[in-house]
Amino acid sequence: MDSNKVLDAKGLACPMPIVKTKKAMVDIETGEVLEVHTTDKGALNDLTAWAKSGGHELIKHEDDNGVLKFWIKKG
Repeated sequence: MDSNKVLDAKGLACPMPIVKTKKAMVDIETGEVLEVHTTDKGALNDLTAWAKSGGHELIKHEDDNGVLKFWIKKG
């Protein structure tokens, strides 16, 4: 899946993946896609809830050998 920016948040514990994601979203335009890579298992619930509450769209997520990857479209 194509993305406009990739955020490497691997090795960071909650709440840092969300904090970094929030900051990275400022750097992209509405409609663009941020790809987030994290190893924090809590990120699935956290990023899903954060995207929804922020008016963004979680397009897709997958587990790639323990690395959770998320594609979030800026709303």
